[in-house]
Amino acid sequence: MRELTYVEAIREALRQKMKEDETVFLIGEDIGRYGGAFGATAGLIEEFGEDRVIDTPISEAGIAGACIGAALTGFRPVGEIQFMDFVTLSMEQLVLQAAKIRFMFGGKASVPFVLRMPAGAGTGAAAQHSESLENWFVHIPGLKVVMPATPYDAKGLLIASIEDNNPVIFIEHKLLYKTKGVVPEDIYRVPLGKSHVVRQGRDVTIVATSVMVQRALEAAKQLAQEEIEAEIIDPRTLRPLDDEPILESVVKTGKVLIVHEAVKMAGFGGEIAARIAESTAFDYLETPICRLAGLDIPIPYNRTLEYHAVPQIEDIIAAARDLTALRV
Repeated sequence: MRELTYVEAIREALRQKMKEDETVFLIGEDIGRYGGAFGATAGLIEEFGEDRVIDTPISEAGIAGACIGAALTGFRPVGEIQFMDFVTLSMEQLVLQAAKIRFMFGGKASVPFVLRMPAGAGTGAAAQHSESLENWFVHIPGLKVVMPATPYDAKGLLIASIEDNNPVIFIEHKLLYKTKGVVPEDIYRVPLGKSHVVRQGRDVTIVATSVMVQRALEAAKQLAQEEIEAEIIDPRTLRPLDDEPILESVVKTGKVLIVHEAVKMAGFGGEIAARIAESTAFDYLETPICRLAGLDIPIPYNRTLEYHAVPQIEDIIAAARDLTALRV
């Protein structure tokens, strides 16, 4: 089977949708001649021209606003925010405009666009270029939020997002760009709002997002040597959230560890924990729900401090060990 890197899978999804649908175009800072800060759009301006791969000034509000306006007139734009941190400058456009338009026009108008953004720590880019802000958008009705963890999901989810008739926040962790995986050549879709059971297990449920899925898988391999079998679930889409596989897994294992890179305070793990607590799966818990998340600090520039600011493989192993040793 053919393998691509995560960033190659993103680029292939963009290229295939642009070939298939002339209403799809790209817009963002340095996405043209430069090929994007992480190379996701490399070569596309030569293939599709400056009318469909549009370089912009440094104006995140302008990128988001242009996407909204174009989407309202029949296009399917794919915008790029160079680092997720800078999406703060486009919040009015996204929260007050994109998320509300379909509702305010009684369903007669739709805003089909995707806003891609690299997120996360691990590159030594310090506090203003390393944040995980997904939960801001999960909180907003009208937006969809997608966080693919593999090259296969990155391509399939991006194609599905471009075809969706709602604004989609598409979050790509920077450390995933060079990871490799099997990616079919044909156009395919991974449906939004469908969680994936990445690994079967019996002893503890690990719900992980984005780069934490890969770390959870490595942790599970090491835990298996201790006869602890972890079941790993990747929501893939945070909004809408498919919680059924999570609840079913909790019933099976009786223990749950929720892992994400964003800080714990008001992080997405709290939503998952609440859904478990409000469901009949709660009756099957043998231990308290455990959340493992980033420290409540800005991401440090120092690489050693940065490493310890977010969950690592050894942290997941330690938390899973503690859970499996507990009984209530």
